Amino acid sequence: MFLTLTTTGTPERPATDLGYLLHKHPGKSQAFSTSFGTAHVLYPEADAGRCTAALLLEVDAVALVRRGKGKGRGGAPDAALAQYVNDRPYAASSLLAVALSSVFSSAMRGVCHARPELPDRPLPLRVEVPSLPARGGAALVGRLFKPLGWDVTAEPVPLDERFPEWGDSRYVRLVLEADTLTLAQALRHLYVLLPVLDDAKHYWVAPDEVDKLLRAGEGWLPDHPEQKLITSRYLSRRWSLTREALERLELVRLAESDDSEVEDIDNAVADETETEEKPAPLAVQRRDAILTALRAAGAARVLDLGCGQGQLVQALLKDPAFTEIVGLDVSVRALTIAGRRLKLDRMGERQAARVKLLQGSLAYTDSRLKGYDAAVLSEVVEHVDPPRLPALEYAVFGSARPRTVLVTTPNVEYNVRWESLPAGHVRHGDHRFEWTREEFRAWAAAVAERHGYGVEFVPVGPDDPEVGPPTQMAVFARDVTGEKEAKAA
Repeated sequence: MFLTLTTTGTPERPATDLGYLLHKHPGKSQAFSTSFGTAHVLYPEADAGRCTAALLLEVDAVALVRRGKGKGRGGAPDAALAQYVNDRPYAASSLLAVALSSVFSSAMRGVCHARPELPDRPLPLRVEVPSLPARGGAALVGRLFKPLGWDVTAEPVPLDERFPEWGDSRYVRLVLEADTLTLAQALRHLYVLLPVLDDAKHYWVAPDEVDKLLRAGEGWLPDHPEQKLITSRYLSRRWSLTREALERLELVRLAESDDSEVEDIDNAVADETETEEKPAPLAVQRRDAILTALRAAGAARVLDLGCGQGQLVQALLKDPAFTEIVGLDVSVRALTIAGRRLKLDRMGERQAARVKLLQGSLAYTDSRLKGYDAAVLSEVVEHVDPPRLPALEYAVFGSARPRTVLVTTPNVEYNVRWESLPAGHVRHGDHRFEWTREEFRAWAAAVAERHGYGVEFVPVGPDDPEVGPPTQMAVFARDVTGEKEAKAA
């Protein structure tokens, strides 16, 4: 993966000033380690008349997969050979954009302490990218770069020069030329638009990507004619983030047109205005109740059985008292989303050692689940067909046998309080049943008796005097004393 930046100069303003702006000496070849390979900066030519800085990015495809193994994109459990055999080592992409921001971070911010007058000076610039994926073709490349002041040459790369009838590939050879832009502006354009043209990112797009986009797009993105396309692609078409970014960009545009600050326009509600506090969502109350019960039980090693998209695992990770957390789910897709939610690919080694995501079914015993302090089945049992409940019961209480088991499930009696829920309907289309309080207590008591546990019941959410709480939770505690006495006898 390769990119060059070239400028020309005069004896009074030598082209080698580019070295000051990039904070990289033209007489040296430097290497920088990244999480996906090695970035090299070198100068093929450097004199007063012409200076070229090259960024060569060596992508280690195997290391990239190993780094994210089982943790989001590139390490998804259902990924195939394409993880190892792809265009990432050769074609410009979000990997190159990240390398630009890392290696040339000061230049991108327009900072040059040695020569503070240089960053604001427009330069004659020529940017060359030999291989750039362009989903949308050469025409889209022009629509993105020309409004920013670039002269654009985007030559489609044929699939095979020996067989022209095969047509062109989705790659172009890109040459950009301008003499009215600063180096910082050029780098920010590339940082945003390279992954936009590739239309893919090698990492999970988190909410902080909105701030990165607005920082890099300052001064040009609010008025760009392809603003919506750029924003949507940069944020991997996550509609909630795209909407937030577009709203903030519109505020910037309005502020600029009115020659005022964004804060002066976005002032409908004063900072000190007090609003009525909304009750916490039931899902949050449920997680809080689970965490409280786990802490009361002194649990350190916890199983989240049926972890879904990882919300509870994420909450457990925030408390260092939980030293080992295992999320298990039958759905590979849910585990992939959970890995992205937890940002496992960017997590530090110590934190990553605390968490593990496993694919498995609670219909079968699993030796990997033995020996833990506690297990949580949060909103799980109601998704199981009643004839399969005995298998789940034995897998958890008979085989895994953690000291504490927490089971939460909807209280069907409370459904009459949901105004949006039609009479006779369950809360979720996949629920096989929903128990009354009496039915849940009868099931839990029978399970506890069969497997040597005691059980207590805790309401979750507002406890209605007539119909009870929206969620009911059973706290099972294994009778360790009884087990010891039985063994001794």
